[in-house]
Amino acid sequence: MRFSLTTWNINSVRLRIDIVAKFLKSARPDVLCLQETKCIDDAFPLKRFKRLGYEHIALNGQKGYHGVAIVSKLPFDATDIRTFCDKIDSRHISVAFGEKAQLAKPVVLHNFYVPAGGDIPDPVLNPKFDHKLKFLDEMKACEPLHPRGDDRHILVGDLNVAPHENDVWSHKQLLKVVSHTPIECEKLLAAQAHGEWFDVARERIPLSEKVYTWWSYRAADWTVGDRGRRLDHIWVSRALKDGVTDFSITRDARGWQRPSDHVPVTVTLEV
Repeated sequence: MRFSLTTWNINSVRLRIDIVAKFLKSARPDVLCLQETKCIDDAFPLKRFKRLGYEHIALNGQKGYHGVAIVSKLPFDATDIRTFCDKIDSRHISVAFGEKAQLAKPVVLHNFYVPAGGDIPDPVLNPKFDHKLKFLDEMKACEPLHPRGDDRHILVGDLNVAPHENDVWSHKQLLKVVSHTPIECEKLLAAQAHGEWFDVARERIPLSEKVYTWWSYRAADWTVGDRGRRLDHIWVSRALKDGVTDFSITRDARGWQRPSDHVPVTVTLEV
């Protein structure tokens, strides 16, 4: 069965619902994982998504900040929410696809919004950075999160770390900038290795090539200098690795009207 999945930090789903609809009408993924939805569950635009053909929706939202959602054409067998660092801050939601989606073997999907970490890369001086490092440690330590053996798992989201040299526009200039500091990169890659996850982007695109999914709002023209970072990720378990048939980053979405600073990232698999 062909299965397509998109992850997108939308930076307010209500504010940008029109560009979400534009993307869904064009790309038609089976599942869309959103981060930074910035609304309580009761305010989520359910009717708009259902009119677009996405009848099945799992929400973990909060007012004004954070928030994650999974909208799907396929029904869920189960949903789950995990908290990290003893904070109720809507940064994770997972669903399982199985018999209801007519899958012979279940697929578990995790959607994450890792803390950004503020501006100062010092956990002593900056509580936000301290929170981010602890969150990444807990992701590694959370055994139910990680696939083992023949588990068919997918982990996606705005992980807020660009872990490799060519995941940023300038490795040297960003070494002391939050999202690309050595300690963040080390912790994210440790979580990835612990779960034997495969980073789809870097399985498909050589480490020697630049890859970005985010461009700052601070630049008057995001295309000038192309100063991007790869903060949005799709990981698959070993059992799904050979099923990946396509991968794409919808770079043009950064130039749409009232855009998010992130763009959609999509994978297609045979499941």
